[in-house]
Amino acid sequence: MSIQLNKYFDNACTSFPKPNEVAEYMVNHLKEGGSYGRAAYSRIINSTRIVEETRDVIGQLIGVKEVSNIAFDYNATSAINKIINGFSFKHKKVLVSPLEHNAIMRPLSALGIDIQILPHESDGFIRVDDIQPSLLRNVDMVIVNHVSNVNGVIQPVAKIKEAIKDIPILVDASQSIGKVNFLANDWNIDYAVFTGHKGLLGPTGTGGFYVKEPSSLNYTISGGTGSNSDSFQMPTFMPDKFQAGTPNITGIYGLLAAIKYKPANGWDREVFLAIIKDLFSNPNIEVQCATNSENQSDVFSAYPKNGDVSGFAHNLFTKHGIEVRSGLHCSPLAHKTLGTFPKGSVRFSLSSYHSNNDIKYLHESILNTIE
Repeated sequence: MSIQLNKYFDNACTSFPKPNEVAEYMVNHLKEGGSYGRAAYSRIINSTRIVEETRDVIGQLIGVKEVSNIAFDYNATSAINKIINGFSFKHKKVLVSPLEHNAIMRPLSALGIDIQILPHESDGFIRVDDIQPSLLRNVDMVIVNHVSNVNGVIQPVAKIKEAIKDIPILVDASQSIGKVNFLANDWNIDYAVFTGHKGLLGPTGTGGFYVKEPSSLNYTISGGTGSNSDSFQMPTFMPDKFQAGTPNITGIYGLLAAIKYKPANGWDREVFLAIIKDLFSNPNIEVQCATNSENQSDVFSAYPKNGDVSGFAHNLFTKHGIEVRSGLHCSPLAHKTLGTFPKGSVRFSLSSYHSNNDIKYLHESILNTIE
């Protein structure tokens, strides 16, 4: 009897498969109905309870005690825009990690912010000891991509916050929540954004953000919240301040199911790291990964030295059924840092649904494709 392999390695884009309960919960909401916080009959009470339960679970995942300071949104990009556009930049100067996504770079650029790059190693890992007081002068905010969506480097967020002291820090946890330890309160994080459809295994259209001090941000979208309905002004309390309009309740049902029924990893980290090490030593391929394996998540990128990036991805799919993404992965800054701009690379990203056999098959497929 042949073993069914999971050949989907594009989980940094969106996770697949999802737990079966995700679809079941979403269908149940569509069948049962109910909005959020708009009335007191049973349908709405039940759907509101599910939303708030999900908020509580997210709070536990990201290490937040003040769960009301978590606002739901439709994805991390929308959440980032609300934070950046709602923040008052006095000096219009921001420090960012060298591996940022365009979800950060484009909103900052649109506001005309002076963007400077934090000191870093060749793999993009931030050199905290080189963050000198002179670098921090007149800096309004520091922004860090917790886990790179290109080479999988995990940044030392807690140490960075210690180094920058009272300067607000915004952490993009899109690739880390559900996979890498995150402790917002313990690390003294000011703002953190997350998405539901990657490491959490939830549906698209779900995500949100945490804000330590809600008064530090202005709301950027106004409308009905089901609260303070006698006023034309938005509520100042959380989470209503940042949750105008009806949220994606069906998606939030699915997100709760994804978190509740997320399976344990079916693969061993040692096997994964051994494969990266072997590929890194292969003269026919270039690999983008963390220099120190302790800083490596379950994402890495590669491309053949003698061949084009898109052709590599195409051959992996047509010859071996491997599903991956090629190009710049919406992260041109990361590729400039890693020396792979403008051609980009082919990205490989795991989920808990992979097994050691799946990873070994990926390894063999890459070697066969570059020969």
